Amino acid sequence: MATDDRSREPLAYRMSPVDLDEYVGQDHIVGKGRILRRMIEADMLSSVILFGPPGVGKTALARVIANSTSSRFEQLNAVTAGVADIKRIVSDASNPLLSEGRKTVLFIDEIHRFNKLQQDALLPYVENGTVVLIGATTENPFFEVNKALVSRSTVLQLHSLEPEDIAKLLRRAADDKERGLGSYNLKVSDETLLKIAQTSAGDARSALNALELAAVTTPVSSDGSVVIDDDVMKDCMQNRTVLFDKNGEYHYDNISAMIKSMRGSDPDAAILYLARALAAGEDIEFLARRILICASEDVGMANPNAILVANAAYQGVASVGMPEARILLAEACITVATSPKSNASYLAIDKALSDARTKDTGVVPMHLRNAPASGMEDLGYSVGYKYPHDFPHHITTQQYMPDAMVGTKYYEPTDIGYEKKVSEYLDYVKRVCDGEDKNGGQTPS
Repeated sequence: MATDDRSREPLAYRMSPVDLDEYVGQDHIVGKGRILRRMIEADMLSSVILFGPPGVGKTALARVIANSTSSRFEQLNAVTAGVADIKRIVSDASNPLLSEGRKTVLFIDEIHRFNKLQQDALLPYVENGTVVLIGATTENPFFEVNKALVSRSTVLQLHSLEPEDIAKLLRRAADDKERGLGSYNLKVSDETLLKIAQTSAGDARSALNALELAAVTTPVSSDGSVVIDDDVMKDCMQNRTVLFDKNGEYHYDNISAMIKSMRGSDPDAAILYLARALAAGEDIEFLARRILICASEDVGMANPNAILVANAAYQGVASVGMPEARILLAEACITVATSPKSNASYLAIDKALSDARTKDTGVVPMHLRNAPASGMEDLGYSVGYKYPHDFPHHITTQQYMPDAMVGTKYYEPTDIGYEKKVSEYLDYVKRVCDGEDKNGGQTPS
């Protein structure tokens, strides 16, 4: 067994790549000819911000840069560092004796945790080139990092690792006798390693931690080996990590995907994103509100019952709570996803609001005005109003729009779902009002 000081470090740290050849994944930024690889190999770094989920190689990439650059390399963690730490590093970088004339590369892990004061303190030194910034964050920097810092950096997104990439890392760790677990004489199949990788949700760190836990807690067999099979790994793996939290970017990505899946009439995808939200502990009333909004915005008059189901679910989840609320949410989600779609109501109100806010849309016609007090009729209020129910099929010709807006169309019904019947009815109303069907004819069902 390894007994040096490094053996006390977590396996994920020990197995951190020392150069680009050892780095696994993220070929879109470090593959042959890609931007960051060219910057590293040419030792011509400019400020970059790396963002992506945990365990995908942000810090590992910073260590590769540290090993590859001739610049001074400084590292801070935004959780524990403050303005004084920034000033110290800037002071050293500005001192020719201490910097030896070299650039200073400053790696800040979890940069999104720097407050505005700390980010503002860093900005001028990134701007004037005193330090080259490498920031790492699990949050979208366009939301969480000073816009001026973002604009002066190249933002690179790292993606969740593929299971095959993680399995490769696990095999390397299992066999490596210097930095990894090779001294344990592990017997673990490639199939088991792939299962670990598939359960780690793209997080190499959690997969390596699980393998290390299995290695150090499994008794040595009679032949001196440590056998790690699927059952051992089930005990050592935590529940699969949900890919978003309730407050971060992945929360918004997931809820966006759920809404777009309902809008796109894919109930299976919509249910998956709903399940991920529930597994992450999402507020069930928030989820119900989003489904209700989608029922109105995207289903609309194509199936007016969808909003009733969604509203019932919204009211119901507050009453019953979890775990039963999941069933109400699922029913509403599936109803919206499987309903015909029309955004005609949404478009109508937005167009009308725009006119109401930006145009003189005229006054209410006198015959439509309210006349609650005696004598108002003498001023023309409500005079000439035709009560539709006094006419065949409850339709009569009269002007409802203000004079300034006559002829304006806001609601354009589609020929989808129930809205097709609405469209047919409005066509019938128009024929009656145009005098083409003076006797009313047969009202569309």
